[in-house]
Amino acid sequence: MIDLNNMSTRAPKGVNKNLAKRELGTLHRKIFHWQNVLFAEGKHPILIILQGMDTSGKDGTIRHVFSCLNPMGCNVKSFRAPNEEEKKHDFLWRIYRHLPEKGMIQIFNRSHYEDILVPTVHETFSRERIEERFYQINCFEKGLRKEGTVIWKFFLHISKEEQQKRIEARKQKPHKKWKYAISDEKEAKNWEDYQRIYEKILLRCSPEIPWQIVPADQKWYRNYYVAKHIVEQLEQLNLQYPTK
Repeated sequence: MIDLNNMSTRAPKGVNKNLAKRELGTLHRKIFHWQNVLFAEGKHPILIILQGMDTSGKDGTIRHVFSCLNPMGCNVKSFRAPNEEEKKHDFLWRIYRHLPEKGMIQIFNRSHYEDILVPTVHETFSRERIEERFYQINCFEKGLRKEGTVIWKFFLHISKEEQQKRIEARKQKPHKKWKYAISDEKEAKNWEDYQRIYEKILLRCSPEIPWQIVPADQKWYRNYYVAKHIVEQLEQLNLQYPTK
């Protein structure tokens, strides 16, 4: 069982902020190196999924962790509410269109999990239909994995108090106002509902492709955690430059 209320949203005691920030630079260089090898070798497609409550830092993670990537070998896709064209298809149709090819890194800012989260919280689908989507997503990810796609999933875990602070910052700070939407505050009222469905997702969509639950109240630690995990996973792929 996963209880997000009992999982810390802050850095563990003993983690030094200044050291972590310096280490991030080293991690950036390693990510850049391994991405070049990945691209040259052309064997592994990598899919990185970022999920989290509104204001949890998905955009910031992309900006601060993945800015070191060579754009030739990386794509980013943000998924919002399905548009009219997407509604005419199966919910995974829009996801398939953006899956990575071999040698590429694809980053999803939100993903197919939104198609469980939003309908559940707003009760627009029956329980049976939601259960079917759980099944479809698990089959979808297992199929990708079987065909060689490497999938890394991150849940950016923030506190309710931190979310409120960030919403206020969007309302007040000139350089953040463009991010603010009335829907931010409306959805914040559904905090507990979103937390409960996320707990189900983290538990039920995890065994073979486990989620990383990232303490994300402190942006410096969030960035460090994600970058460190990316490097560790890249180093396990046994990537090598082609010999010819």
